Amino acid sequence: MLSIQELREVTTFATERAEEVLGIFESSHPDDARPRQAIAAAWVFARGGGRGKALRDTGWAAHRAAGDASTGAAGEAARAAMSAASAAYLHPLADAHQVKHILGAAAHAARAAELMAGDDRGVGAAQIEYARLRATPTVAEVLNRYPAAPLGGGRVGELLRGLDDILRGRL
Repeated sequence: MLSIQELREVTTFATERAEEVLGIFESSHPDDARPRQAIAAAWVFARGGGRGKALRDTGWAAHRAAGDASTGAAGEAARAAMSAASAAYLHPLADAHQVKHILGAAAHAARAAELMAGDDRGVGAAQIEYARLRATPTVAEVLNRYPAAPLGGGRVGELLRGLDDILRGRL
């Protein structure tokens, strides 16, 4: 069972990570507010609001913005925003894919930063370390209720599994 407070903490963690790279998207697409709106809706939930249509709609809109992005980095930044909005929909079933709701925003944000640095994996590793430092004990506790992150997902999947391993104390 997940409490609403736990969902809010996970969403806060995800939203902070997405907000850190929002400027990457906005610098390429200054007139496209979809990722910013998804982050704003996630903050509303994280700070006490409900999970409703606006949160779902802005999350899907950020997903579409990722598909419309002109660069890989901008697309990953928009996916981070989409992941922040989807964090509020983490469910308690022990499914490895739920790990993406917890750590997806951090993984997409790390990939966006890597791409901005010319695909420098050291930048991604530094972002994952920063995310580790920002994860609260509640985020790690919730994560440990789920199986390890699933295989696949390319470089974002690698970053996700790296953060998953670190937060579970396997590295």
